[in-house]
Amino acid sequence: MAPEIRELDETTRDRIAAGEVVERPASVVKELLENALDADASRVEVRVEAGGKDRVVVADDGFGMSETEARKAVREHTTSKLRDIDDLDAIGTLGFRGEALHAIGSVACLTIRTKPRGGSRGTELVVDGGDVIECGPVGCPEGTTVEVTDLFGNVPARRKYLKTAATEFDHIQQVVAGYALANPDVAVTLEHDGRETFATPGDSDRRNAVLSVYGREVAASMIPVGDARADGDAETAAGPLAGVEGLVSHPETNRASREYMTTLVNGRYVTANVVREAVVDAYGTQLAPDRYPFAVVDIDVPAGGVDVNVHPRKLEVLFADDEGVRETVSEAIEAALLEEGLLRSRAPRGRSAPEQTEISPDTGEDEDPELTESGHRARPETGAGSNPTDASRGTGRTDETSRRDDPSPAWGDADSSRSDEENVGENTTSQSVGSTPESDREDRFRESPDQRTFDGEETTGTPEEMDRLPEMRVLGQFDGTYIVAEIDGRESSGARRPSSDRRSDGGLVLVDQHAADERVNYERLQERFADDVTTQALADPVELDLTAREAALLGDYKEALARLGFRVQRTGDRTAAVTTVPALVAERIGDEAPELARDLLAEFVDGDPEGTVESVVDDLLGDLACHPSIKGNTSLREGTVAGLLSALDDCENPYACPHGRPTIIELSREEIQDRFERDYPGHGG
Repeated sequence: MAPEIRELDETTRDRIAAGEVVERPASVVKELLENALDADASRVEVRVEAGGKDRVVVADDGFGMSETEARKAVREHTTSKLRDIDDLDAIGTLGFRGEALHAIGSVACLTIRTKPRGGSRGTELVVDGGDVIECGPVGCPEGTTVEVTDLFGNVPARRKYLKTAATEFDHIQQVVAGYALANPDVAVTLEHDGRETFATPGDSDRRNAVLSVYGREVAASMIPVGDARADGDAETAAGPLAGVEGLVSHPETNRASREYMTTLVNGRYVTANVVREAVVDAYGTQLAPDRYPFAVVDIDVPAGGVDVNVHPRKLEVLFADDEGVRETVSEAIEAALLEEGLLRSRAPRGRSAPEQTEISPDTGEDEDPELTESGHRARPETGAGSNPTDASRGTGRTDETSRRDDPSPAWGDADSSRSDEENVGENTTSQSVGSTPESDREDRFRESPDQRTFDGEETTGTPEEMDRLPEMRVLGQFDGTYIVAEIDGRESSGARRPSSDRRSDGGLVLVDQHAADERVNYERLQERFADDVTTQALADPVELDLTAREAALLGDYKEALARLGFRVQRTGDRTAAVTTVPALVAERIGDEAPELARDLLAEFVDGDPEGTVESVVDDLLGDLACHPSIKGNTSLREGTVAGLLSALDDCENPYACPHGRPTIIELSREEIQDRFERDYPGHGG
């Protein structure tokens, strides 16, 4: 019998609707904080316990409410923000006080103490599960204090999905910090479990707000971004924005997370990825691909140019002209950086710029002038030790011109197999002229993708069940980046086959030399880290300045960092000293190793440290494997190619780099024949 369709009762409807707005404690804080700012508050205090799961208090010195207004405010569909639908396009305020209080009161115990400015008495109103259970006079200061307890107590299915107290507080901290930076004229204080996290002075100086939230080092690096219309540029004035202003950091002051880029629309803290992308674009090559600046960017959008209510939580926004917004913001920030003399042709810190890259002349030493025979096999019986990188250090064929003049790699080194065997996976070649970074801005510490086989299937078996690479006959290199080889479809003796028992019919394969070397490096780092986390004590502890968020995270995840080999001691409210780092990390990034501890803190936020250390290690090793790997636009010798493919074949999963990109793609004989239409009627007869 088909299930009966019936109308939900009012209580159930309220709790479902409330869940769309009140997703977690941070949602409660956001709604109450917006209400306080709309009430013309000059001071707002946010106090939370157990990450907001036990208690949230938001107190302000704003307008306050009379008893009549307080009773209305907790009802459904009540607000002081608009009167009819025509007002929606012109809302200049942040919250919908009545809507927020009703939603919160439906899934928690809500206590409101409020007194209007100049009023003779205050009012206390208590709501539990959506019902007003108490309302009467009370002594209280002017303004409004809202206390929320037992969040989702009547909706246990939602409460059980809340994260740890540290994770929930991190979300709260980001929201409060965003609004504190958006409103430098309001003194905003945040406390967690009785300890002050930060407090802004409310003196209207945004740099001082940055100082309170991010610390002295960041505040000193901030560069002002002026109004985009200040120069009277007609084209800019006619664009989608009335203005752009804020602060952005010096390129050297950056983090691995984009969470430190605060985007504001008409003073409202929102998630605007278009604006964040425009900020990063403005820096050009002054930022490494996996680094992001600090920024507080407020764009002035005329009425009708943005829809701030496209998401129930009102964090995400849609612009009427995305590209126009992106271009205007990027130009404004680029102009500010140029004025400070910070946009130059120099590459990111630690990377060689094209004009600084030393290209050694190709002396031909240790190289056989004759190219490999056409029948050469790419996988000799030399084991996994040959080095795909050694040859690229001394070759002069790493620049675009040389590569075009001589598209064939200089293979045939009589000593290549010996030297290559010693160092495969330990490449130190600098990026060649004209090449681009191999990792994009999402590579660093992003969620690890599923590993795939040659056929694109997810790998689930043990190493013994994995498929080996097919037999290959190397033909050469394409674009100095891809190894081109032929496969003939014959079964390799002793080759491991997957359960599908796939047999190739032959064709061509392209091997991405960077992705392949990255896989080799990654699995070797895995082996080293699995044996033991060898730490390296620093002769002089490195002191780090911390943001409010980083300081809070360190208290919760200090032990998780220690399991990774980073020992960090608090030396002050906003400072910490790194005393040890993992030895293999120090080997690869040297003096920058201590700062990595600060970047890793955020990686533990979305789960229990006990369950996430392994995934953080995996992402860290993937990142460390990327930078020393062979880059694109690098000519390789014969022995180098053979060593690379042999080492790749010995990998547990040779078909994807640790970031999920394929190492090999295949063009089957059948596909090639189809592309050349060799099956037309009468062909071959």
